Amino acid sequence: MTRLACATAAPASAPRTLVRRLAAPALRHVARAAALSALFPLAASAAYFQWETVTLPASSGASCGNGTPYRFFVNRTPFTTKTVVIFEGGGACWDQNACAGKGGGPLGISILSASNPNGVSADYMTNVLNLLDGGISGLALGGLITPFSMRLHPLQSVQTQSWNIVYAPYCTGDVHTGNKVTVYTDADAASPRTQYHRGSVNGYAMAQWLGKNMKQPSNLLVTGFSAGGAGSTANYGWLRLAMNPKKSALLADSGPLFNVNRTDSPAVSPSVLLHNKIRVVWGLDGPDGLVTKLLTMYPNAGTAENLGSLSTGLAKIFPQDRFNFSTYQRDGIYSAFSYVTFYPEIAAAASGEPRDTLINQKWSIEVPKWVDAMKPYPNIGYFVPYQRDLLKSHTMTTLTFAGTSIKEAGIKDLNVVIDNLIDGSGTPIRAYETAKNPQNTKTPGWLDTLLQPLYALLGL
Repeated sequence: MTRLACATAAPASAPRTLVRRLAAPALRHVARAAALSALFPLAASAAYFQWETVTLPASSGASCGNGTPYRFFVNRTPFTTKTVVIFEGGGACWDQNACAGKGGGPLGISILSASNPNGVSADYMTNVLNLLDGGISGLALGGLITPFSMRLHPLQSVQTQSWNIVYAPYCTGDVHTGNKVTVYTDADAASPRTQYHRGSVNGYAMAQWLGKNMKQPSNLLVTGFSAGGAGSTANYGWLRLAMNPKKSALLADSGPLFNVNRTDSPAVSPSVLLHNKIRVVWGLDGPDGLVTKLLTMYPNAGTAENLGSLSTGLAKIFPQDRFNFSTYQRDGIYSAFSYVTFYPEIAAAASGEPRDTLINQKWSIEVPKWVDAMKPYPNIGYFVPYQRDLLKSHTMTTLTFAGTSIKEAGIKDLNVVIDNLIDGSGTPIRAYETAKNPQNTKTPGWLDTLLQPLYALLGL
């Protein structure tokens, strides 16, 4: 569940040939769009290659955490029906301060608290100056946050940059999964925080709009990073059913829904304390919850006793679709959500390596179980490198795919996995790194070591 306070520019020493290679696809599309507009004036009114703001009506039940309207954004192209839908990452909350975007760090905010606590503005995709608007906001960075959300990304190319692009911001604090209004009073009973955990309602309403207003995709890729990795998984079914693509795939980056039974002990499943907390405050398996709705539609998809069973349940519901679930073995941010609040010894540890070591001891129990649960399903792939020297090994699709190789499997970066997922057949790529390579011989790497003071300021 990641936030990024700043973006790095492409290094000045980058070869010109690389820049030209990255720029060429987008420049071709811009030239085509200009020619099309000249030949067919009506095309200009379709606002191709621009961000269209879609504000969902209150009647849909959609809402940001503070009760303001939920908005998502569409960037269309006239040259294909292929469509990528991106669920934004960010923090999560199950207490008053975190839902308000507050934290206990020196800056009064935390990378672990809810993002966009004051809602999503109509200019969200073009205004990159609102990063600290009452909590960490504006994570899209004008589309720079992930190569999937920018047609000409300075750091990374990916085949979906020529597709229709849909960007779903995150403002509910529930990893795009909730359907409950929860009133939090734990920090200040005199000024309660009414939190609209409407993530799954937003996803469902967005899917209905896309099904009515977009052409049937020849290919659909649903993806998301961090909280958006969990959200893309949770909302995949709504999008798949509403848009009815000819081919469809899911790439869920660094938002694993672990295979945890409700009655597991913390020794067996350390994230059981988190799972059982969010079941209640986010309303996951309540009468109107996401889990209840899915299992009513598809009783054999999984069980409410194990939230992670719904990930593999997608493979049963849509056996012709292709799925990939990815995370790093050394993830130090999504893992922090799972354990810091629930284990006093971790919360009390000094930020940096002491706390990260305790977190990883629990994370390393759950990742192999999660991978094993996917193996019986031939349409599910997984990609689990050891680490990368950026954002504490959290997310593979923020900013760049650099550091996502698994050399022992002959995979140079995540693009190989994506192309296989979209264009391949048979079981999607399955790779779990067992041998360290030069990108991860030191934990943490030099960049994360350099950034440790910043992480501490942001509550990590």
